[in-house]
Amino acid sequence: MKKLLVSLTLMMAVFASYAQATRDIEDINEDNSWLKLGLNLGVPMGDIGDYSSFAVGLDAAGQFMRTDNFGLGVATGYTQYFGKDGFENFGAIPLGLMLRYYPEPSGFFVGTDVGYTFLTGDIGGNGGFYIRPQVGYHNYDWNIFAFYNQVFTSDNAADIQTVGVAATYNIRFK
Repeated sequence: MKKLLVSLTLMMAVFASYAQATRDIEDINEDNSWLKLGLNLGVPMGDIGDYSSFAVGLDAAGQFMRTDNFGLGVATGYTQYFGKDGFENFGAIPLGLMLRYYPEPSGFFVGTDVGYTFLTGDIGGNGGFYIRPQVGYHNYDWNIFAFYNQVFTSDNAADIQTVGVAATYNIRFK
């Protein structure tokens, strides 16, 4: 819960810190909007680490740059968690809002995804609220970042916590 509060505080600080001209949704073009496709690798932590040894996933997101520094969009994907010691594999399908802050056109960025994750397989729940704070490097074509992902299920013992790295490629909307 402490990590959630820190992530939300960081997100609110980012929102409060930008004061620039904003774009309307009608202003979408290849310079300020793109489709992000990528891969992620993660290590399950906490209780779920007793059941899964590692995770591999695909990420997809549509992003619109609301200002030159602030992006928002929708994020989804699929992550496969591989069982260990006789436990079954299971999957996670997130659907959420993507928020990013880019201080410069190329370099460091911070962001988070928040939404709902649907779980597949025999994991002890159907899903739950998720948050995925991240920090990384970006340029016009690539994003490479580290992330922490937590899915809050109705059974606290089944919460899914993952630490990992990911890379996404930007395909510009035309």
